[in-house]
Amino acid sequence: MKIALITGATSGIGYEISKRLLKMNYTVYGIGRNFIKNNENIFKEFENFIPVTCDLSKLDDLEKTLYSLKKIKFDLIVNSAGVGYFGLHEEMNISKIKNMVAVNLQAPLVISQYFLRTLKENKGIIINISSVTANKESPLASVYSATKAGLSQFSKSLFEEVRKNDVKVITIYPDMTKTNFYGNNTYFECDDDEKAYIKMEDIGNTIEFILNQSENIVFTDVTIKPQRHKIKKVKRKEIKNYARDEIYKGKC
Repeated sequence: MKIALITGATSGIGYEISKRLLKMNYTVYGIGRNFIKNNENIFKEFENFIPVTCDLSKLDDLEKTLYSLKKIKFDLIVNSAGVGYFGLHEEMNISKIKNMVAVNLQAPLVISQYFLRTLKENKGIIINISSVTANKESPLASVYSATKAGLSQFSKSLFEEVRKNDVKVITIYPDMTKTNFYGNNTYFECDDDEKAYIKMEDIGNTIEFILNQSENIVFTDVTIKPQRHKIKKVKRKEIKNYARDEIYKGKC
């Protein structure tokens, strides 16, 4: 049985990927902050899920967590956790900037480094969940898009280092996905048109497709877009602080 480590496992895309891998008979170590919803363990139906409580924004906490997992021979690492704050950059609180850098960029770099020798031994796979914002101008999301661009460039460079060891490094670029990621966004959200956003199961299908490919090939960059391009603008009240959106991911 193969073993996977997934960050952001308690919500959104990370939750969907965790469930998909469990159904594919992986043993899944899921990193998250709260595994209890409505007084129940969200993974109670899965015997092969091991919850790992950790705040990825705190480097000391992350290092202690990784040390506790050092003997696990992971075959797959999925860096799915992410946080986004949206608004004018001049209004962005410094603590929010630090949080995005820590969760979206620092954590994947540290986790990948920690288990890279094991992945070389197992000819393993690293999947980094980036965003379409990594490859385009993103007003109101300048820091978020910068962290995702950094993650994407890290993936490309790392693959060139480890491809000779048969390690695959894959970056997935989802467009707007129907999760709680945009739940508190005061600027925009997914449109009501079902063809204008990605469903979480679409991400799960993509992951399963990638993992079922021949060992001789690798999809290094996978972009997922909805058929239609629509974004619903949120009618927001005038507030002094523009950047109040805080959402742990699932996506994007």
